[in-house]
Amino acid sequence: MLITLTTDFGTQDVYVGVMKGVMADITPGVTFVDISHAVPPQDVRAAAYLLWTALPYFPSESIHLVVIDPGVGTARRPIASRTPWGLLVGPDNGVFSYVWAAAPSELTVKLTNPAYHRSVMSTTFHGRDIFAPAAAYLARGVPLEDFGAPVAEPVRLLLPRLELDEGSLKGEVLHVDHFGNAITSIGRLIWEGSFLHLDAAFGELSPLLLRADGLRVVTAEHDLGPVRRTYGEVADGAPLALVGSEGMLELAVSHGHGATVLGLQVGDVVQVLVG
Repeated sequence: MLITLTTDFGTQDVYVGVMKGVMADITPGVTFVDISHAVPPQDVRAAAYLLWTALPYFPSESIHLVVIDPGVGTARRPIASRTPWGLLVGPDNGVFSYVWAAAPSELTVKLTNPAYHRSVMSTTFHGRDIFAPAAAYLARGVPLEDFGAPVAEPVRLLLPRLELDEGSLKGEVLHVDHFGNAITSIGRLIWEGSFLHLDAAFGELSPLLLRADGLRVVTAEHDLGPVRRTYGEVADGAPLALVGSEGMLELAVSHGHGATVLGLQVGDVVQVLVG
């Protein structure tokens, strides 16, 4: 059985290793995959995006343990959820919202059964004491229904903006990656010859077929011109817009840090003018 881990713990401290130790003790031989431990601290929305991009590439029977938990020790609920993308384990703070939009929950339960907690509980490290044991027992085959009562309305974040308004697509910056590329909510885009087929990743926008050379990508301060296929289509240091590996429109600078050069941050509005 495979368990993935996504946290904001970093790798300097022992937190990630301790959770793996707890799980290995409960379910010897389990396989671990680290998706990321570099989520910005307490950034639930960033984690929601990373999970949405990563989870489709894992076996559908995988267990995904997520600990970005600014509300640890409060009344926020610990939950586990069954979806077509696998079993999700983590806090009920909206971190699974983007996954549920693509792979709806079949059952979500509150992790209240003390049989599947550590016997000594901390108020500040539920990753070790509640979430890691739950993931390990799920990997052993314990039915999801045994962990607690169903949760009818788990917390959900608002989905990212994507709308068509008077000849322009309007979206927002979702994420800035390690290279400085500003990934937007405009997608999913697929090249079809000289056209781009848009099938909205979020929201209810109907599919569109757009002539690529008739598009112009703009932010509040910059006109990036048409959508490109590769970084190499512009000179070093020049800004551009292109379709990234997940089919989302990305704003970048060739051989540079796009978000810094363009002055972009998560939540900024991005427009694609349709000519």
